[in-house]
Amino acid sequence: MDVHSRTAANRRMLADFFDARTPDELATHSLCDAWSVREVLGHLVMPFAGGARRFVRELVRARGSLDRASTRIAADLATRPVAELTAVLRDHADTTFRAPGVGPMGQMADGCLHLRDCARPLGLPDDVPLADWRMVLDWLPTGVPGLAPKRRSAGLSLRATDQDWSWGSGEEVTGSSEALAMALAGRATALEDLEGPGVGTLRTRLTR
Repeated sequence: MDVHSRTAANRRMLADFFDARTPDELATHSLCDAWSVREVLGHLVMPFAGGARRFVRELVRARGSLDRASTRIAADLATRPVAELTAVLRDHADTTFRAPGVGPMGQMADGCLHLRDCARPLGLPDDVPLADWRMVLDWLPTGVPGLAPKRRSAGLSLRATDQDWSWGSGEEVTGSSEALAMALAGRATALEDLEGPGVGTLRTRLTR
């Protein structure tokens, strides 16, 4: 499957998702520690609406912290009307940009993970296709800077229960493709949807 086409499709899906949310849902805390559901939308449009100069200014204010700079810009962008932000997502659905350290897969995985970061707390089933999760699962255990350190999955045997996918050897961890990917990406709440003797090891690594 083509990474760029799947990234574009997921951006359009995300735009539809956010357009359908109520004010209370948008104010709900997402699985991303610093962001509400609405602020996740701000984060998603940041590469297209934030501006490089502004990011540099915020980076200086944040004393070089990418996380703090991104959090400030996402929160500010999130104050704009939702329809304006989702229009940006649709207009730039096919746009590619350099994502240091993660490349094209980082942009594709970002859409998959952030959709569930918002849908999970809201109890909503909105999700990407299994084939998308397969691409993400093939990528995360190899080690992704700032998202999924290689040591997180070391010595574990990961197996999806909703498609023919497995990785590694050692203590087994089984569950849906979504739950496996979310846990590998640091979302501890997804551990509740996983089974196997390796879940305890993964939990320790996530909470360390």
